[in-house]
Amino acid sequence: MYLQLVRESFTNKSTEGKLFINGEFECYTLEDKDRFLEVNTIEQKIYAETAIPRGKYNVRLTRSPRFKTVLPLLDDVPFFEGIRIHSGNKPEDSEGCILVGSTNSREDDDWIGGSKIALKSLISKLQEAVDRKEEITIEIV
Repeated sequence: MYLQLVRESFTNKSTEGKLFINGEFECYTLEDKDRFLEVNTIEQKIYAETAIPRGKYNVRLTRSPRFKTVLPLLDDVPFFEGIRIHSGNKPEDSEGCILVGSTNSREDDDWIGGSKIALKSLISKLQEAVDRKEEITIEIV
C-alpha cells in the first residue's frame, strides 16, 4: 500500500495537506511547522514544533504506549522518534506527528476536523493491507 502526503498550505504554526492511498484521496492532514529539515541543518528543528523531513518511510501498525491503542508508526524518521499518525485538530496536538481529519476549513487555518472519523477509516484500510501482508509506505512531498 502506498500512502502519499502532499503538503499544500504553510503557516507560522502548521502545515496542512492531503493524504492519498494508492492515488485516491483519503483525508486531510495537519502537521507542525515545516522547517525544511531536508535542506537545512538539524539546528532548525524545534522540539514538538517541527514537521518531519520529506521522504519515504515504512509504516507499521503498532501499539502506542502514549495513546494505549494501535496506531500507524513511521520507521526511521531522521532526527525524530515515535512518529505516529493519530487524531488531533490543531498543531498543539502534534509533537511532530501527522494528524488526520475528514474536514478542513480554509476559514480557520491551523485546524482540521473530524479527526477520529478519519483515523478510524485510515486504520481500517491499513489493517486490511497488513492482513494481506502488503508492505505499507508513505511518501511525504
